[in-house]
Amino acid sequence: MSSFWNFYIFALTLACLGGIVALIILTRRMPDPGGADAETTGHSFDGIEEYNNPMPKWWLNMFWLTIIFGLGYMIAMPVGNWPGVLGWTSVGELTEDQIEHDRKYGEIYERLASIPVEDLPDNRQAMRIGQRLFEDNCALCHGQAGTGSYGFPNLTDDDWLYGGSGETIKTTLLSGRRGQMPAWGDALGDQGIRAVTEYVMDLSGQDDVDQALASRGEALYNASCAACHGQDGTGNQALGAPNLTDDTWLYRIPGETLRQSVETTLENGRAGNMPAWEGILGEERVHILSGYVYSLSN
Repeated sequence: MSSFWNFYIFALTLACLGGIVALIILTRRMPDPGGADAETTGHSFDGIEEYNNPMPKWWLNMFWLTIIFGLGYMIAMPVGNWPGVLGWTSVGELTEDQIEHDRKYGEIYERLASIPVEDLPDNRQAMRIGQRLFEDNCALCHGQAGTGSYGFPNLTDDDWLYGGSGETIKTTLLSGRRGQMPAWGDALGDQGIRAVTEYVMDLSGQDDVDQALASRGEALYNASCAACHGQDGTGNQALGAPNLTDDTWLYRIPGETLRQSVETTLENGRAGNMPAWEGILGEERVHILSGYVYSLSN
């Protein structure tokens, strides 16, 4: 923290405390004439008025105690660049909690991490821990039950962009994934986008396909799309390129037809990002979480 902000915090805090002290001193000796000479605050509600009485002694004493507490807190705890006589920091408290957590659960994580990912679903303790890890870290995107949503894969089916084996899931969780679908609007033009869309619809076995348009789209597909999605459209898990021959669509836009969603994807492209969890959860907890994710589809 710069010297300016350090001084600013101290000055503002002390000024506030000084203002409170001045307020008490100026008002605590207010006369209390009582009887007919008693003053009112001037407020009136339905004929009821409030007397302008001095502050009660108990309230005044409590006010002084809060000021003393505030000064003591400034001395004991960090303020600006002042570390406080107790030496407390939020980072230090977090570190202590992490050490205690590792002491309490480290042996459990180590033992479960020695079990192959695909065998973890048979371990009830691993599944309980994995479920909590999933709910705390993954459910926001993939849903509480892992069924996914628009732009976030369903983890309960057999359709995997990068593969659904235990070790592949673990690799995805440890290192993350970054999927990139280029935009083809400028390269193909409106007519080309419509033709390739029709061919993709035909690949996935959709009804009401314009076969003449799909035939023109096939040549464009082979030139522009087959390198990633394959000549037959079954995709490439090494690249994270989806299978286009099934009826699983990650970016099917709610309220639009499938044809419209495919056109939008082709024209504008897509960018998907799965964060890496190794630095957040650590390898052992990621291993347990991988077992839980694997169990959702097996």
